[in-house]
Amino acid sequence: MGTPRGAASSLVTTLPLAPLGSTGLQVTSVTLGGGPLGSMPALFGNDVPERDAIELVGAALDAGIRTIDTSNGYSDGESERRIGIALREYGTLPADTLVITKVDPRDGDYSGERVRRSLAESSERLGIQPLPVVHLHDPEFHDFATMTAPGGAVDQLVAARERGEVGHIGLAGGDTRVTSRYWDLGVFELLLVHNRWTLADRSAGELLARAEADGAGLINAAVLGGGALTDPVRVPGKYGYGPAPEQTLAAIEQMREVCRRYGTTLDVAAIRFSTRDPRFATTVIGMSSAARIAPNVAAATADLPPSLFAELETLLPPADLWLDRR
Repeated sequence: MGTPRGAASSLVTTLPLAPLGSTGLQVTSVTLGGGPLGSMPALFGNDVPERDAIELVGAALDAGIRTIDTSNGYSDGESERRIGIALREYGTLPADTLVITKVDPRDGDYSGERVRRSLAESSERLGIQPLPVVHLHDPEFHDFATMTAPGGAVDQLVAARERGEVGHIGLAGGDTRVTSRYWDLGVFELLLVHNRWTLADRSAGELLARAEADGAGLINAAVLGGGALTDPVRVPGKYGYGPAPEQTLAAIEQMREVCRRYGTTLDVAAIRFSTRDPRFATTVIGMSSAARIAPNVAAATADLPPSLFAELETLLPPADLWLDRR
């Protein structure tokens, strides 16, 4: 067991706080992404032992990060379980600490009953009740009519909010051509997009504009494109967890060289690209090592010249190469 330290901590949050839409909640500009915390080496490239993950959560809180994003489905609940242990070990949590999770299917089952079980599992693993914020996760991989039918997944998530088991509900998805249909239901308060508003891809532009006009809280995730927008590149030949067109890869390499010329790195610019956008309440950054916390926090507030972003904008791949336009 770790030593409880939260009660005695004198660290002051240095990351800016922003309102999470109209929820009344606040979030730090950086959110600790819980995907790697459950250890998914096939996706993120390395294993994360349990103790390392638990200590990483504590170190993130010490560094001023107050928002944690996870999901029922990350490593079959292992991410939530480890976060729950970390929160208990930490002691008295800093003010404004917020854990966001997501409901997920299991074995292809995304029924209303599965949503109810997902919520119960998450609450137990995290040790949090009621759950303050819960997203409907990746619904684009399931039949829309079934998901939105009376008593179905969406209906049951809304009902959980009405019962007070969930404070606020959001939509977290990939393909915006499909998730847009879910947004049109008018029941979600928050929108999380991933890999689709980055230096190399703007697929989410139309959906973000609509959600912003609706007063939603906006969250940007996977701003490093699944490892493509790092220096050196962490996942060669890919963008957004899949193979990328040669033209996209060439553009990213040019961006990498531009950033070096400005005395910075592409990953710093990619994170700052998101955190400098006033529409986003927070930017989710997945981390698998406590050693990445300080660089990522520094990147989120880096003083980079507007001319850098103007030059990077000229290298944006054409729209027909974006994830949702291919």
